[in-house]
Amino acid sequence: MEHQAPIWLSYGFVYLSAAVLAVPLARALGLGAIIGYLGAGIAMGPWGLGLVSNVDDILHFAEFGVVLMLFVIGLELQPQRLWEMRRPILGWGMAQMLVCTGILFAAGWALGFSWRTSLIAALGLALSSTAISLQVLGERNLMRTPSGQASFSILLFQDVAAIPILALIPILGAAKAAEAAQGEHLLWLQIAKTVGTLALVGLGGRWLLRPLLRWIARSRTTEIFTAASLLLVIGMAMLMVQLGLSMALGAFLAGVLLADSEYRSELETNIEPFKGLLLGLFFMAVGMSIDFGVLLLAPWTMAALVLGFLALKAAVLWLLARRMQLPWRERPVFTLLLAQGGEFAFVVFQNAAQYQVFERSVSSMLVAAVALSMLLGPLLLVLLDKLLLGRSVCEIEEPQAEEIAEPQDAQIIIAGFGRYGQIVARVLLAQGIPSTILDHSVEMLEVAHTFGYRVFFGDATRMDLLRIAGAEKAKILVIAVDSAEQSIKIATLARKHFPQLQIVARARDMNHWYQLRDLGVQHAEREVFESSLLSARSVLELAGQSLEQAERMTERFRAHNLELAERMYPHHKDRAQLIAVAKQGREQLVEQMARERQEAEEAEAAEKSQQAAKPD
Repeated sequence: MEHQAPIWLSYGFVYLSAAVLAVPLARALGLGAIIGYLGAGIAMGPWGLGLVSNVDDILHFAEFGVVLMLFVIGLELQPQRLWEMRRPILGWGMAQMLVCTGILFAAGWALGFSWRTSLIAALGLALSSTAISLQVLGERNLMRTPSGQASFSILLFQDVAAIPILALIPILGAAKAAEAAQGEHLLWLQIAKTVGTLALVGLGGRWLLRPLLRWIARSRTTEIFTAASLLLVIGMAMLMVQLGLSMALGAFLAGVLLADSEYRSELETNIEPFKGLLLGLFFMAVGMSIDFGVLLLAPWTMAALVLGFLALKAAVLWLLARRMQLPWRERPVFTLLLAQGGEFAFVVFQNAAQYQVFERSVSSMLVAAVALSMLLGPLLLVLLDKLLLGRSVCEIEEPQAEEIAEPQDAQIIIAGFGRYGQIVARVLLAQGIPSTILDHSVEMLEVAHTFGYRVFFGDATRMDLLRIAGAEKAKILVIAVDSAEQSIKIATLARKHFPQLQIVARARDMNHWYQLRDLGVQHAEREVFESSLLSARSVLELAGQSLEQAERMTERFRAHNLELAERMYPHHKDRAQLIAVAKQGREQLVEQMARERQEAEEAEAAEKSQQAAKPD
């Protein structure tokens, strides 16, 4: 008797096999994982091997990967972080989006397309690939460079801009239907529905979500909290679908509402594995859905579309790079990374076709154009490396990184092996005290290996990695990572899940120090404080004071500054009161130092007078 596997098992085997083969191959060629997923989808689809026939059903299911991605992006949009980056985000990010959209819209309008088609096409094509750009910036160590920071700001603005674009599509669809039916009430009904839903989710979610998650968290059952995380995203997506809006819009709003909550890290950790798998499935489904019949009918039109929008975006981005005064060697990478289309464009064009803003054939052309641009982007970067920089990304030998495979039992864990963590580790090593060291920079691990240190590769913001590192039994956790945001995330996880750990943390500045103190971290040390005091002591000596005087003054300043920081801490969320306490402390220090100088001068004068009064 012949047995046949269920359809879901067959399709699952096909999808995973294609991903496992295509993605490593694409990464090896320097093209990125997204191109691998798209290529796998094309190979499996109707225009490839024909292994999958019900592409639309798969695409609808796989769209949930984008929903999860937008939920995670919403979680990352903390109000404080956005406020700190408001100038580059609203400045360069808005400039890129508005100028690129305006030029692309004008080009579409001039070619005879309707204003709706031109507008949505321009908005979608103006977006760039966050996944590819961040991957390339990370591989080239450009995140902390001027071009890396500028790219990140623009990409962050685009991620936020994708939400109003998705909200606009149903309104444009309703407007088109209203014109056809000569019923303006349909348009106003859709606008009212959109605005009302956003207000309802914004107000109701803020009061309901956190108490609900707090109640679920009391069960202390990991799998139930994971189920609750998925239920939250699925519930918001269903609500949006019932109201005729985008699923992605609801997920993003849910993420924003929880961005500054105490459950942000836990939610992100639970959602991340599902997001990665479903997002890969979405890109494969997009590759399957590309209608190559449309492309074959108009190959020159497709070539003109791809090269045209790449050239227009590249020109705008090059001018922006000059206005931002980016280093000239970083401008080509900045321009090429942001000129290509992005993954959000697939969602925008699929939604536009769904709401009949334009025809399916137009959607297929635009989706194919974005996919081809994402394929051309990495190829052009490889060509750029060979022509201008004299090397290829593929020729760079990646250092081997040792990952934690076995549970560790050291009593001290050090997260971060940069210049700060190295000093702590060397002191412990000199005393014969074992420690488990983690760092997520492959280059830093190579340096550590060269000098004989054993450092494990891994991101300490991951709960599973902390557990393997021995956080459940360790006594001390040293947080020495460069990023203040990662430091706060690690401290939050440690305080919540490993309360026995005593945390010693590196604070980048006073604001970071306040945040650590809010989490209950008592041993937070400002990274440049002690070295600055040593420099101040040297300056006092060079200015004419004795070594004893300089040491006494700097030690007095140190004690006063530490005491003042403790006095300022209760007011760090009230800026006016914080400034008042800081000014008061500064005035007290000046007066105290003046009194001590006067007393020292009087004592010196008295001593001289006593010596002068002594008989010879």
